[in-house]
Amino acid sequence: MQPTVSVVIPNYNYAKTLRLCLQSVFDQEYPLHEVIVADDNSTDASREIAAEFPCTVLHLNPNGGVSAARNAAVAASSGDILFFLDSDETIAPNAVGEAVRLLTEDPGLGCVHGVFAPEPLIDDGPVEWYRTLHAHHWRAKALGETSTVIFVATAMPRRVFDEVGGFDTTLRDAEDVEYSDRLSAKYRILLTDRIVARHDEESRMGRMLRESFRRSQFLVPFGAAHRRKEGALRVNTTGGVATAMLTLATLPLIAAGPGWALVPLAALVGFVFSDPGLLGVVRRYRGPGFLPFFLLCHLLVNMTIGLGALWGVVRMVFTDFGTPTARRRPEPARLGGETG
Repeated sequence: MQPTVSVVIPNYNYAKTLRLCLQSVFDQEYPLHEVIVADDNSTDASREIAAEFPCTVLHLNPNGGVSAARNAAVAASSGDILFFLDSDETIAPNAVGEAVRLLTEDPGLGCVHGVFAPEPLIDDGPVEWYRTLHAHHWRAKALGETSTVIFVATAMPRRVFDEVGGFDTTLRDAEDVEYSDRLSAKYRILLTDRIVARHDEESRMGRMLRESFRRSQFLVPFGAAHRRKEGALRVNTTGGVATAMLTLATLPLIAAGPGWALVPLAALVGFVFSDPGLLGVVRRYRGPGFLPFFLLCHLLVNMTIGLGALWGVVRMVFTDFGTPTARRRPEPARLGGETG
């Protein structure tokens, strides 16, 4: 008898992509037990779009963040396997079937998660191409067993979720890292290219940098210890962030004369070659003409990550930022209504 699968989709104001997401789910080759959309008090047309499909829609109120939305959807589900998908993603038609096969073939696996395709879900310009190619690269180079789970096209047996517990609802960032620490302590995690998703990335430079700054503040309290674990996923290399910050810090030396300009130039060269495989991915999918723009975006992102991490340290020193919270089991759904 085949395991039953519940697809869990948290959503908040993703009307732009939700229809594409749900269509890809209902195009799956593997028969689905149920699809649950946990709408986190959206103010756009998300609920109307979800109602076009034969899925269960949980109306959550007030907005509680992605962790609370996932917990509510899991609490309302009953499948043997939970397949997590965000509403700004689509999956290949064989994604659920491949996830089930991997978990069935190796009962010791606690979780399998997939990679991003190198093309954006919706082409909104060069910034989105930067984000998409980078997201594809760092996942593709880390295929295999890992101590990190990123909830992108991710499947796990319900028994594993019940044992490890729900997502920490006090976290709206770094929730994947916190969950990874609990999950990897008990079970093996597999990152595989047999599960492929397409993602709608941020397409505006300002918003991309603000998001990088916000998330990087959690690098020290949550991410640093996790990055040191064997097999941990690293979105950006430590060398890349370090050389980007060194470039930024030494830029004023240019004013001291041409000789001093060699210092930031050397740091910049170190940055460019801090992740050489990345350059090959950019050339393969967008051509060499895209490299200068890609590297500019990548430099700005890595500088922003460094600055955000430093600000996170300041917050830790002067506030209770980063203090561990009690780990919470799945909570009952806070419903304002439900449609099937």
